[in-house]
Amino acid sequence: MCGIVGLFCKNPELEPRLGEYLSAMLVQMDERGPDSAGVAVYRDPAPSGSTKLTLYSADPSFDWSALGLEVTSVRARHAVVLAEGDAAEVEAEIREQHPDLRVMSAGRIIEIYKEVGRPRAFAEAFQLSDFYGTHGLGHTRMATESRVTTEGSHPFSTGNDLCLVHNGSLSNHNRLRRELRREGMEFQTENDTEVAAAYLTWRLREGASLEQALEGCLDDLDGFYTFLVGTADGFAVLRDPIACKPAVLAETDDWVAMASEYRAIAVLPGAAEARIWEPEPSVVYAWEKAPV
Repeated sequence: MCGIVGLFCKNPELEPRLGEYLSAMLVQMDERGPDSAGVAVYRDPAPSGSTKLTLYSADPSFDWSALGLEVTSVRARHAVVLAEGDAAEVEAEIREQHPDLRVMSAGRIIEIYKEVGRPRAFAEAFQLSDFYGTHGLGHTRMATESRVTTEGSHPFSTGNDLCLVHNGSLSNHNRLRRELRREGMEFQTENDTEVAAAYLTWRLREGASLEQALEGCLDDLDGFYTFLVGTADGFAVLRDPIACKPAVLAETDDWVAMASEYRAIAVLPGAAEARIWEPEPSVVYAWEKAPV
């Protein structure tokens, strides 16, 4: 049992308060995931030709200036840095030169923060209420198939600006991990959710749309799952064909929200007037920013 939350700001006037709302939603999922918590926030696009990375160090005294990169922010044991060049090349270089660091995310706009501990402590440690952005995802974890570590917390990102949070359990993740490794995908943990994220990244790399990649999960992933997927432009929701893991969607003129339970949505402004429904099994729901 884990908790998932997501918020997509349709009205730009809500963007300065994204972190405040996301924090309140995350805290409501405390009982569903007391082991660890994490968020992905989409904001501050990197300049053209640059990559934005979120890095994690197990050493709280790590000197981020030693990287020789532009450090835009430091929160707890995480830092956001900017580097010139292709995301995959920059990420590979950092992993080679600093194997003690973990790359939590890479891309143009994504930032990922996650840590062991209860959601409220996480939100306070990372000053989550200060964040602004267009959309964000959150997760509270109750560990089942792998150890409780920062690296094993959600969200998982295995491709540029793509991330996944998951409530459920995949039974064929070990076999699928071996197959994806043969396709060039790399893994940092034994977590089944990282395998699902890598599967989506691989399908997108092979030319599938996000909707097609998620529909492929219905054939290729065994188990029970509710997925919330973040992209640079929005987010998408998918439940497995049996749909035994809870999920609620809500929408107003100002926002779209998703959560494992309605109480996480109830903290949002205008929730009482929102259109609320339970997502159908095997159906992809997606929202994106309107083209500018």
